[in-house]
Amino acid sequence: MPGPLDAIRVVDVSTILAGPLATMILADQGADVIKVEPLGIGDLLRIAPFRREGLSAFFANGNRGKRSVALDLKQPSGREVLLRMVERTDVFVQNFRPGAVERLGIAEPDLRAVRPDLIYVSVSGYGESGPYRDRRVYDPILQGITGHVAIQKNPDVPIPDLIRHVVIDKASAYTAAQAITAALFARTRGAGGQHVRIAMIDVALAFLWPDGMMAHTFLGENVTPGPTLYEIYRLTETADGHLIYFAASDSELHGVFRALGRPELCDDPRFALFERAKHAEALGAILYEEFRKHPTRELLERLVAEQVPAGPVNSLEAVFDDPQLKHNGSIIELEHPKAGKLRQAAPAAHFDKTPATPGRVAPLLGEHTEEVLAEFGYGAQARALLRGEGVIP
Repeated sequence: MPGPLDAIRVVDVSTILAGPLATMILADQGADVIKVEPLGIGDLLRIAPFRREGLSAFFANGNRGKRSVALDLKQPSGREVLLRMVERTDVFVQNFRPGAVERLGIAEPDLRAVRPDLIYVSVSGYGESGPYRDRRVYDPILQGITGHVAIQKNPDVPIPDLIRHVVIDKASAYTAAQAITAALFARTRGAGGQHVRIAMIDVALAFLWPDGMMAHTFLGENVTPGPTLYEIYRLTETADGHLIYFAASDSELHGVFRALGRPELCDDPRFALFERAKHAEALGAILYEEFRKHPTRELLERLVAEQVPAGPVNSLEAVFDDPQLKHNGSIIELEHPKAGKLRQAAPAAHFDKTPATPGRVAPLLGEHTEEVLAEFGYGAQARALLRGEGVIP
């Protein structure tokens, strides 16, 4: 059965992850995504580490289900090929630095001239104007500017650190994917085409805000104080390792006491709901000592039996054997004709009537150039001419 975005066509000239991951989500949901890459290396993620037979893991994990066209957009005939593709396209996605699309002649007005109802998507680091507009930017820089690094520290060892994956790129991708589908829906209700602009710095702040800026939301006086989540999040040391638990209510905290073999603490007036903040240090000291008396597996069983939210600290290798992830089918295996077998995360959204199905493995550079150009009316002779001009490989 076709996915929810069946019959939607996307032309994607973005690179690295924020744009490509957004369009991969659309591809998983049934859209025909054509990835247009420059000749030579193509998307720079193609040469990332952990690669085999021309396919890198990083690239594969953000470009599943797409078709690749290698095209020199700096040549007039290459631009003309793109414009012809856009004539029959619903969504165009780019994440060039501000000003680049104007120089290439593929800015919004250029493309809207051939497809008036096009959804044109621009993903930038800082936005299209402002003091940072022309700066180069990567994920960790945005983490630092927007407060992610400031709260990424264990209160026991208060040294700030980076979130050690590209969280802003991925949050921007999900933001872009949602915005694209919203714009497509608006188009069906008469809004026409529109320009969707996404600044990753804005995404970074919006993603942090709900919990990370709790203490900086209300202005003025008379705000009830309390601990922030980033102050109380921490790993718990056991006799042979670590686990994670989180007790947000009296019943859950009492479950912790019982799991540790200290049920008498349930009646300790110091640790009642409205009193324990005053005695947080004493409670922390007791819990620290009690958790260190027991092995991780035993504690997890006891905590789960007491209805306390708890879980292990899985190694990356252990993730593949986690019973719930295995049950959910969260990890899939795909086969590439040249690069061989690989594992990926399955699409996280499940549709009962229009299922999102992972498509083909990410393409090799220019793998579908001939196929796609033929679909857009370029016969064998025209393609040979473009090849002779160095516009396609």
